[in-house]
Amino acid sequence: MSSSDHSDATTTQKLVEVDRAISEVRRGAKLVVKDGNDSVLMVASEGLGAQELSNFLSLVQGQVSVAITGRRAQALGLSDDPGQAYLVQGDRPLLAQTLEFLCDPVSVSKDEDLSQLKLTVASSLERACLKLAKLSRLLPSALLGHFAQLSDDWVVVNASDIETYAKEAARSLRIVSQAKVPLEDAEQAKLVAFRPSDGGVEHFAIVIGEPQASKPVLVRLHSECFTGDMLGSMRCDCGSQLRGSISAIAAEGSGVLLYLAQEGRGIGLVNKIRAYQLQDEGFDTVDANLQLGFDEDERIYLPAAQMLKLLGIDQVRLMTNNPAKVQSLVDHGIDVRERVSLLFASNSYNKEYLQTKADKAGHLL
Repeated sequence: MSSSDHSDATTTQKLVEVDRAISEVRRGAKLVVKDGNDSVLMVASEGLGAQELSNFLSLVQGQVSVAITGRRAQALGLSDDPGQAYLVQGDRPLLAQTLEFLCDPVSVSKDEDLSQLKLTVASSLERACLKLAKLSRLLPSALLGHFAQLSDDWVVVNASDIETYAKEAARSLRIVSQAKVPLEDAEQAKLVAFRPSDGGVEHFAIVIGEPQASKPVLVRLHSECFTGDMLGSMRCDCGSQLRGSISAIAAEGSGVLLYLAQEGRGIGLVNKIRAYQLQDEGFDTVDANLQLGFDEDERIYLPAAQMLKLLGIDQVRLMTNNPAKVQSLVDHGIDVRERVSLLFASNSYNKEYLQTKADKAGHLL
């Protein structure tokens, strides 16, 4: 085996270990996250009831901690530094309803006393636990404790592998299948599927016509939106952007739309629905994500850059209203020759949403 093959195999093994940890977290299982000689027992805060909490407490030594992001701590009024991550502890035994209140802004418990809680800044190990919760598309919070004896039932994962997982998975993307798929607005279309080496989340490209790599290719980066793309939701403009982009590329003669598995600006569909619930209570689209403990946009565009390179494309005319997409592609080695606007009429349901994207996220609308 060459050194390159050995390196690829090692990277894939690390990706597989994190992917397994993600599955464990999503089903509410306990696992161990380690960083050098330090390690911690972790379980996701979301959905942890009284019995599960009692079981966790029986397995750890000393006081347990609740890890939350700086965004969530700020929303709770516990900190004014959203760039940090924190451990929350209390003078009294932790109750399930307090845990729910700390991690979930749509919690039914609205009157928890937070005065007895104290915050400490999270370590790199503890921040990795929050990262794992995010990768699992759960609320970004975890219950942590130190254990006396390692159980054979617990999956063990390295903090450093969690931190690099998203980037390494993107770099490992490969084309796994492709076929002609005539579309209503673009009959000369081909669907290309990309999969990372651990068999994780897949992304897709819609290749229309015969793009010529010798000149800038018209490209759209489109993050999946079940409600907008599939259901025709009027709360956003995603469905219009998807169909409008396909029509525009077809009218141009050729181009590519990358369909990225980054629902809800990267927080997942369930959390997006939670954000919608918060918007119904008066928060705007950005603040709703912050209330949940996420950054305003959790997406990364390294997968998009890797997909373009695999398609033989390194220079593009990018269809977007979001300058961050332009800069991200440039940062990942794609030559963006032009930004092409993609504007559609608003409606009574998404007018404020679009205004917030312009005012707070810098979209050029």
